[in-house]
Amino acid sequence: MDFLLLEKTLLALFVAVVLAIVISKLRGKRFKLPPGPLPVPIFGNWLQVGDDLNHRNLTDLAKKFGDIFLLRMGQRNLVVVSSPELAKEVLHTQGVEFGSRTRNVVFDIFTGKGQDMVFTVYGEHWRKMRRIMTVPFFTNKVVQQYREGWENEVDQVVVDVKKNPESAKNGIVLRKRLQLMMYNNMYRIMFDTRFESEDDPIFQKLRALNGERSRLAQSFDYNYGDFIPILRPFLRGYLKICKEVKETRLKLFKDYFVDERKKLESTKGRTGNNGLKCAIDHILDAQKKGEINEDNVLYIVENINVAAIETTLWSIEWGIAELVNHPEVQKKLRHEMDTVLGVGHLVTEPDTHKLPYLQAVIKETLRLRMAIPLLVPHMNLHDAKLGGYEIPAESKILVNAWWLANNPAQWKNPEEFRPERFLDEEAKVEANGNDFRYLPFGVGRRSCPGIILALPILGITLGRLVQNFELLPPPGQSKIDTAEKGGQFSLHILKHSTIVCKPRSF
Repeated sequence: MDFLLLEKTLLALFVAVVLAIVISKLRGKRFKLPPGPLPVPIFGNWLQVGDDLNHRNLTDLAKKFGDIFLLRMGQRNLVVVSSPELAKEVLHTQGVEFGSRTRNVVFDIFTGKGQDMVFTVYGEHWRKMRRIMTVPFFTNKVVQQYREGWENEVDQVVVDVKKNPESAKNGIVLRKRLQLMMYNNMYRIMFDTRFESEDDPIFQKLRALNGERSRLAQSFDYNYGDFIPILRPFLRGYLKICKEVKETRLKLFKDYFVDERKKLESTKGRTGNNGLKCAIDHILDAQKKGEINEDNVLYIVENINVAAIETTLWSIEWGIAELVNHPEVQKKLRHEMDTVLGVGHLVTEPDTHKLPYLQAVIKETLRLRMAIPLLVPHMNLHDAKLGGYEIPAESKILVNAWWLANNPAQWKNPEEFRPERFLDEEAKVEANGNDFRYLPFGVGRRSCPGIILALPILGITLGRLVQNFELLPPPGQSKIDTAEKGGQFSLHILKHSTIVCKPRSF
């Protein structure tokens, strides 16, 4: 009986393989597909290239197969583009055709199947969410309204670091204190509130939940069940944890922040300490008008917690690491601020526009250490053409923005951290996507609107830290470790660095 069962199983497997080969060949005849490694039935290229589809591994594949190539990851088509011309096609020229987002089994959970703005498909819902989020978050008016608060937050970082005797002696993990600063920067905008210290129990719970959400979403561990649906039952435990984290986070957002803001509105009116409405007030107005529902409100808060806080924090951490490892750059930056602003005049947001070397340091950090090196994935809802090839509907399109900005065919000595390039041969290149070799925030319809907040926060934070401290590696080390940790599309430092912050006397 056992032999009969084995025979039937092997026969069924053989038939499945033959069918997969036939279907694959039929699809190959139908489409002129981009080049790529030869897929095998059922698994595609997954067994060949593995789970870790980070920017460096995809760069190696681009060197082998060209500026556009196709990976078949189980049942998913993954198209990777690695040239400025093709990036322009995806993000600008054919921005509508490739304007949707792919999701996966985990992001479907965390975004309520696209009820947010970042991961929703291109269409009316996305346009509505983008419009509702722009006014309270992504305008110059918001920057001017909150810039003094951002300056006060970094001042408090300086005070707290100076109070810690270890900071000037053996060093501290500066990132921990900067994380509180970034939460306060964004929670001032969202809810007109802030956390007094790292010991605040709500802050600790929020940070832990957001960290777990990031870990679960960015991991490669669930790819097998996402690529091959028949393996999805093995993900039940993983997806159960994702659902629990999602529900706990949304409940925390609702109970401690959204509902509290509603109560404040009913008792004291809707203006905060500065006499202006905060972001959640505008968003709740949209809910009252019937433009969005309560779930959409919570998913907007979810997007800001992940997309605005952590990505900017990663860039600050990378910037500090590069300044520590390049003391000549740090010295030159300090000299510029002392010369232009005067010794003792702490940099403000308007001052950052007078400091070209500070701007160059930020640009170079974003070039070499791009927080989202593959941008957020795009998708074509319908069959499309790209680079002379046909792209099947619902393909996942990755733009390897890191390689665009680090390709030696496009940049002079790209492996070097050299801010001077943005004052010399690349002086006209900006972070807003005016050059398709350099897209740290993307460009076009689905570009990151947070650029308008991230750049001034980076300038104020790095500027004031360098004005107040000499940033050094720990005793006995000449440099700090800048090994990378990549996720589904993120890039941050593998080991959060211990930094010696030697106070500077003015």
